[in-house]
Amino acid sequence: MSETDRDADVAEMSFEQAMGELERVVGQLERGDVALEESIRLYERGARLKQRCDQKLSEAEEKVAAITLDGEGNPKGTQAVEGL
Repeated sequence: MSETDRDADVAEMSFEQAMGELERVVGQLERGDVALEESIRLYERGARLKQRCDQKLSEAEEKVAAITLDGEGNPKGTQAVEGL
């Protein structure tokens, strides 16, 4: 699989998929049982996975909404939370 294919693969992952893969990569690096070249490749993949997780979290934060209430305290809708 080429570098471009791996990047495309990461770009299509959900947050949960990217986080799971990132945990696997970190586990391999922590064990230290891979050759230097493989460690570098894993580190680079981990960086791409972290970036994907950050992107998905940012997207989720943009969707967070505050529930607005009417004069009687009943929910009437939502509005975007400022500052996210």
